[in-house]
Amino acid sequence: MAHPIRTLPLVSQAWDCHVSGSCCKEYLVTVTDEERQRIEAQGWDAETDLGGYAPFRTTGWPWSRRTHLNHRPDGSCVFLGEQGRCRIHERHGYETKPLPCRLFPFVLVPVYDHWRVGVRYACPSAAASLGRQLAEHLPDLRDFADQLARREKLEPQPDGTLAPPPRLEGTFRLSWPDTLLIVDQFTDVLRDRRVPLERRLRMILFLVRELRQAKLRELKPGQLKDLLTTLTGLADAAVPNLMKEAAPGWIGRVLFRQLCALFTRKDHGPKRGLASKGRFALLWAAWRFTRGTGPIPRMHEGLPETTFEAVEKPRGPLPNEAEVALERYYLLKVGSLQFCGPASFGLPFWEGIQALVATFPVLLWVARMYPDDVPREQAAFRALTVVDDHVGFNRVLASFRQRTAFRILAGGGELGRLISWYSR
Repeated sequence: MAHPIRTLPLVSQAWDCHVSGSCCKEYLVTVTDEERQRIEAQGWDAETDLGGYAPFRTTGWPWSRRTHLNHRPDGSCVFLGEQGRCRIHERHGYETKPLPCRLFPFVLVPVYDHWRVGVRYACPSAAASLGRQLAEHLPDLRDFADQLARREKLEPQPDGTLAPPPRLEGTFRLSWPDTLLIVDQFTDVLRDRRVPLERRLRMILFLVRELRQAKLRELKPGQLKDLLTTLTGLADAAVPNLMKEAAPGWIGRVLFRQLCALFTRKDHGPKRGLASKGRFALLWAAWRFTRGTGPIPRMHEGLPETTFEAVEKPRGPLPNEAEVALERYYLLKVGSLQFCGPASFGLPFWEGIQALVATFPVLLWVARMYPDDVPREQAAFRALTVVDDHVGFNRVLASFRQRTAFRILAGGGELGRLISWYSR
């Protein structure tokens, strides 16, 4: 049975492909046996059509081998044409491309009894919200969801749900309706434009802290909604405006710079950074990020050269266009549950939301790398494409070490201070 697709109400997100070619140069596309056979039957000649490269390559252990579309040494897919268009699409039609190619930049997340639509802002057109509104893509998205369910062997549960709700922490889960109550409360906070976005995100951190301390297991039906309403009122009173004098501590700064190194690291594609120079170069870069002085190591060739000292200079409030874009970004990530569960390497709900909020000061830090002649809204859009390349797709973010770093930043209040510090 087909399950419905739900885009998020009151989120004005648009997208259409503008042939930037970034997705065809940056990502390794896994294909099923059926997709591989279909492409092989199209009769591609490695020498005359693909520049001497085989159409596929395999990776992984012998018992878990995966087949991918092959890439040239510059990182581009062997099917990417000189005009930046897919040769499979041009020669045989859109429907013959592998599902991941057609689905990008959309992310379909199984939630309760339906699919929710997220978007990868790693695509420049998505970050700038260029094209048709998400609702206009629903016919394609329904087809993608059916194919994805078959591809991932996703069977509806006896109660009609597509997947179990994400863990809050440990093994504890709320029901889907109660989990979505929390999600809806967070999105309500994010929509409140009476206060700056940075304060809204600190209010969410306050709610997470209070809810983790509450005995949710003992709540009776209907009590969670009342608790959320009460805590949101407390957050509005307890979370101060921009904490101009509250600088992050030494540990917070070091962990934060290491987080920035992780989110700006590019290991593949034509914008590959220091990863191309070997392990020693990466170790040296890690030391430089720990020190936090002098030139910032080139982890990503698409980012400007600058210094740690330069990105610490206050830039003032974000322009409205950038604030609206970032609000849209966090509304989509939270509302589609891209921050936890199967969409984010199984991260528990509380850890996932804290890790997502941590991207805000990282985005501001990356945006500060751009020189003053780049409009700040454009710097924010470019920072989004760099940072969101990792959200939900970089396994290191779900590693024990990084989860520990997130816990230290959130538990000690450093994350709230970092948000205010880089919002100056």
